[in-house]
Amino acid sequence: MSSKTDPAQHLSDLARLRRVRDRIDREYAQPLDVEALARGAHMSAGHLSREFRRAYGESPYGYLMTRRIERAMALLRRGDLSVTEVCFAVGCSSLGTFSTRFTELVGMPPSAYRRQAAEATVGMPPCVAKQVTRPIRNREAPASEPHLV
Repeated sequence: MSSKTDPAQHLSDLARLRRVRDRIDREYAQPLDVEALARGAHMSAGHLSREFRRAYGESPYGYLMTRRIERAMALLRRGDLSVTEVCFAVGCSSLGTFSTRFTELVGMPPSAYRRQAAEATVGMPPCVAKQVTRPIRNREAPASEPHLV
């Protein structure tokens, strides 16, 4: 929000951005793109991207992918779905893009995560496992140090 924006407009914009974030949280598995999110918020795609990044520290697309990877991590920990099935279940249409983004955020490929997570979270309540294995936002995980120890 620019310095010329009045306080009422600023609050209105923040409320719209929160609705966009909430929509991503709810509909992460649906085909979402910045243009569709912007239309729903009555903003241009560029304005939404700039303001979302200013408010939340990452782009709408980055937030969406992080949300998808978080859900993928939970599905992979369950162990009953293949990596390909998980990829499509969380709304990704490209296994390559999914694997690349997963590796960037988690520090290991989804197949390796699936093997290690099953062992690392045995006996751990799901709510604790989710917190312990949460991906790091706004920076890449070191490839040599997986989050699960």
